[in-house]
Amino acid sequence: MTSPVSSVSAASAAPTFAELTTMGVGGPAARMVSPATEQDLVDQTLEVWASGDEWLLLGGGSNTIVADAGFDGTVIRVLTRGMSIVSPSSSDPSDSSSLVLRVQAGEPWDELVAYTVAKGWSGIEALSGIPGSTGATPVQNIGAYGQELGNSLAAIDFLDHERGERRRMAAGELELGYRTSALKQGLRGLVIAVELNLHDTRAEASVLGGALSRPVAYPQLATALGVQLGDRVPLAQLRGAVLALRAAKGMVLDPDDTDTRSAGSFFTNPIVSLAFSRTLPDAVPRWPLGDQELPDRVIPLDEYAGVGPIPGERPVPLVKLSAAWLIEHSGIPRGFRLPGSRAAISSKHTLALTNSGGATADEVAQLARLVEARVQSEFGVILQPEPVLVGLDA
Repeated sequence: MTSPVSSVSAASAAPTFAELTTMGVGGPAARMVSPATEQDLVDQTLEVWASGDEWLLLGGGSNTIVADAGFDGTVIRVLTRGMSIVSPSSSDPSDSSSLVLRVQAGEPWDELVAYTVAKGWSGIEALSGIPGSTGATPVQNIGAYGQELGNSLAAIDFLDHERGERRRMAAGELELGYRTSALKQGLRGLVIAVELNLHDTRAEASVLGGALSRPVAYPQLATALGVQLGDRVPLAQLRGAVLALRAAKGMVLDPDDTDTRSAGSFFTNPIVSLAFSRTLPDAVPRWPLGDQELPDRVIPLDEYAGVGPIPGERPVPLVKLSAAWLIEHSGIPRGFRLPGSRAAISSKHTLALTNSGGATADEVAQLARLVEARVQSEFGVILQPEPVLVGLDA
């Protein structure tokens, strides 16, 4: 049998990353495989790994920006589709209103959310409108409007690159945090499928009058809905409100709107210590975080007992800042672009870097570096890019 790796030559008419990503920039891949079934995905991925070739996973292309020179390796384009119910819920087997939904990695995320809303299953409705594929969602623990994937993630079906074998990883093993996970911090492999814990609202619909969302947990969303934090609203109503809020920020893909030709939020909201946040202007929006961590310390070897944490050490209170506010108040307004560049700050939201038409990856990276430099110079805060950057320094 011919290897899928060798069957796609550098001379074949493989699409460029500009055609395969929402940012619309990037050159070609040297080789590409596009498995559409779960078994083909596993088999072809193992063959690529065995070849020793450099490799890159690509799903919906909404969080990947590749250099203009392209990628000199094999792209594994995940196109698997489908979902099935696993019952009962792993989080509470005695709860008949809970279910686990197993979803193939290539399933478009927003189509999945729309499906769960239509079925009356709550848990991911506030994550409506986020582009990309389901398999990519655990990598950065996607989140929006008071929900994170980690709130509903049960497990992933994972093909481990180092071990060369398949295994189920519970959500607790993935070290999920704010826009991060073990998958983003060095654990290499392929997400084959995702298992989600969802709440089936059908049993309560006769009492509550319909399929209701999880409690609204984000002030802007509550305001848009005209409700209080903690209230529940019809699932379809909440999804509609989220889509409207995202569209107003250029965060819902629209082929007729260049503001949506982006990778979504280009920078994560920075997390700093409470002490550092007090050095910033009072007007900087900030949100205290519940998770705390111990400060880094250098311990002489003759004092190290071989265990930690150090007794009596106090956790460092952490605060999340608004990257959008920092960018705007560093002197970079919405719609800003460098002279002659086709990369621009979105006219709707300063967190998005956009391709206004024919931009290059280098132009996007140059704009990102300028934003980072201005924010660091003005506030002493180093912004971190959220997308996966391949062959780019930003």
